[in-house]
Amino acid sequence: MGNYKTNIRITLFLVTSLLIGTALGVMLERAALRDAYTEARQGDKLTWALSQIEERYVDPIDRDSLAELAVPVLLQELDPHSVYIPASEFAATNEPLTGTFDGIGVMFNMLTDTVQITNVISGGPSAAAGIVAGDRIITVDDSTIAGVKMDQDKVVGMLRGKRGSTVKLGILRSPATDLLPVTVTRGAIPIKSLEAAFIVPGNPEVGYVKFGRFAATTYSEVLAALMQLREQGARKVILDLRGNGGGYLDQAIYIANEFLPKGRKIVYTEGYASPRADQDADGRGQFQDIGLAVVIDENSASASEIVAGAIQDNDRGVIVGRRSFGKGLVQEQIGYPLDGSAMRLTVARYYTPVGRSIQKPYTPGDGEDYNGELIRRFDHDEMFNIDSIRLADSLKFVTPGGKIVYGGGGIMPDVFVPIDTTGVTPYFSKLFQKNLIFRYAQRTTDRYRKQVNAIRSLDELDRFFADKNLFYDFVAFADREGVHPTETEMTLSRPLITAQIKGYIGRNTSLDETAFYYYIFPQDSTLVRTVRALGDSSPAPRQ
Repeated sequence: MGNYKTNIRITLFLVTSLLIGTALGVMLERAALRDAYTEARQGDKLTWALSQIEERYVDPIDRDSLAELAVPVLLQELDPHSVYIPASEFAATNEPLTGTFDGIGVMFNMLTDTVQITNVISGGPSAAAGIVAGDRIITVDDSTIAGVKMDQDKVVGMLRGKRGSTVKLGILRSPATDLLPVTVTRGAIPIKSLEAAFIVPGNPEVGYVKFGRFAATTYSEVLAALMQLREQGARKVILDLRGNGGGYLDQAIYIANEFLPKGRKIVYTEGYASPRADQDADGRGQFQDIGLAVVIDENSASASEIVAGAIQDNDRGVIVGRRSFGKGLVQEQIGYPLDGSAMRLTVARYYTPVGRSIQKPYTPGDGEDYNGELIRRFDHDEMFNIDSIRLADSLKFVTPGGKIVYGGGGIMPDVFVPIDTTGVTPYFSKLFQKNLIFRYAQRTTDRYRKQVNAIRSLDELDRFFADKNLFYDFVAFADREGVHPTETEMTLSRPLITAQIKGYIGRNTSLDETAFYYYIFPQDSTLVRTVRALGDSSPAPRQ
């Protein structure tokens, strides 16, 4: 009997323990699920997924490496202009806008597999070390870089370095045959936005200003150029924004402010988490009364379109060229403090003074279709024929002066100028394919190196070219390279070829890009048309 009762007790104990264990297990499982649910609610699905992959995946995996893959995909699904910048690319990505980089301060080309210095930045480290235009760099820190088909980016990486560090160069300076050892202490090198500024040839009252980006120093550079042109007699000015993809919004506002009366709207921005912010002219602009034309094309974007839109919507000047890119989204750069990476996140749209958004349509995640829109403009003949351009009546706006303008896809110019192919004969195309014009210009520069290095003004450059028969000398050079023209081709292409030869040689002087654009200007149909438009009392509104 005793054993029976004992067995009963043991059985009851085991059953009770099993039931308690089962209940406890269910409770613990429910608690774990509750904790997981709470954790998921407190975090987000992406954080949860990354955690689960890191903790449970079959092989060891680095969570940061997953994030590097995931974040760019997330951003590209938002819009075409939100992007991720890895830490390794941060400096290079921001460099064009910050205004400086660390290096030796030279411009060069690698035409014949040898680094040939085309220009030395005045006041820079190389100038201080005695390097001059025309020098060839044969070695860098005892490594030979000439004649070894080294990638240009690798050469740049060898020449650049931390400010204050030194680099040893082996320089070949014609006509010497021995290497000249030069040690250069790297320093801060300014990145100029301004590419050219001069009085237009044959038009002493018209100034020309071209700049390629809206960087930290753009406004100060452009303002200085405008003041100098006015001192030289300019009463009208052309701002050439073709190919200018934008940059800092504030620089666009500062530049537009120079031309607009007090109270005129420049731009306003607005987004879901960014309340509307209006930017109006403050009345302190120094060029409110100067004649103004803004030149744009299909590669003018963002800040360039803000300037063009502000001028057009306020009936302040004439817009000339072709329809601009159509980027009406504003990005803010947000840095990730732990590793130096960042993202440029679209935080707002911007609107021109009359209220139009010029952002062209896009499908989130379809960057290929978005970027291919420019190709479709060619396919639809828009680059050559204004009648091929279709603008939606639903996006029509009217300026205070009664001019009709459109939103939804860039800035449409007041004066349309198609792509000009005058002078681009089969002969010219062959020259271009073999890079013969540039090669001839470099050879001619070397031939007259001392004279070229001494040139300090456009007048001096004009005098240098006055007694030289460059065109026929070039034709003979091209003939030796196997490219032969017909008489008709020579006649049609001669002005363009001559202008490019002079421009390339001029680029090797201290005048840099200003000299190039100075000689190209008369052959540029858009700029020639712009000068005529500035002479009109007002551009005809596009209906």
